[in-house]
Amino acid sequence: MPIMKKETLNRRTKIANSILNYIYTHIDTDINVDELSHDLNVSKFHMHRIFKEAFGKNIYENIKDIRLQKASNLLITNTHSSISDIANQCGYSSQSSFTRVFKQRFNMTPKEWKNGKYKDYSHEIISQSPKALLSTANFDSIEPSIVEMPVIKSYYIRHNGYDPSIKKTWQKLYTWVLNNKLQNYTQIALYHNNPTITPLLSCQYIACIVPNAFDEIQSDKLPKFRIASGTYAKFDLTGTYGDPLKFMRWVYHEWLPNSGFETTTKPSYAIYHKNHFLSEDGTFDLSFYVSINY
Repeated sequence: MPIMKKETLNRRTKIANSILNYIYTHIDTDINVDELSHDLNVSKFHMHRIFKEAFGKNIYENIKDIRLQKASNLLITNTHSSISDIANQCGYSSQSSFTRVFKQRFNMTPKEWKNGKYKDYSHEIISQSPKALLSTANFDSIEPSIVEMPVIKSYYIRHNGYDPSIKKTWQKLYTWVLNNKLQNYTQIALYHNNPTITPLLSCQYIACIVPNAFDEIQSDKLPKFRIASGTYAKFDLTGTYGDPLKFMRWVYHEWLPNSGFETTTKPSYAIYHKNHFLSEDGTFDLSFYVSINY
């Protein structure tokens, strides 16, 4: 009987992740939920229920969030595209419908956002983290390298919210590492939501462990997740809690607009060389990867 429960949990997790991956890769199209249900061989009702249990929001809300995240970035970085062009790139059939939904989400029009008011919104998000607000870190001298990253296969625990309680999630993952006697592994933080434009309590933070290819995993308690391959800008950074949020705002709202690159809907992620949620002195050493196009 316990084996059946594990199989059911693993299947449900796989379905939820397959739905999310489909949304990310088809975000610029008219996403057909009926077709997705058929491809996954589950009923539409069951598919919606599994997704809501995994992510805390329904499929349609998630599609809207991802489209608006993409649009908010393109409005800043793609200076040669009209608002109508950007609306089409993000799956909206008309500029008017896009403007209405954008204003509901950000309390301003796409034009106001594009003309610089995104900085005010970003500051409001930063203000939700006292540590980030007090950070004195400066990133102007950081230059990224452009790298091609492979698919990364990981085990993970999902954490709702971007706050200090993430430490408890990493402690659970570290316990799993010790139980499986892993000798060589990589720690990765994946950001399903852009925390510079998403209220911090609504962010989806994914804590991931990537075992050495030769390590044998004895416990199948944790679900698996594939971090997308592609072209990324890689930034190396050290600091303390509070700095990463301020840094991500700099990447998305200062570096990207001046870089000539655009970002994509692939989530950004950080590979920890030293994890401040687990280190005794609360400092980190990481490489941050943001997906880019040119």
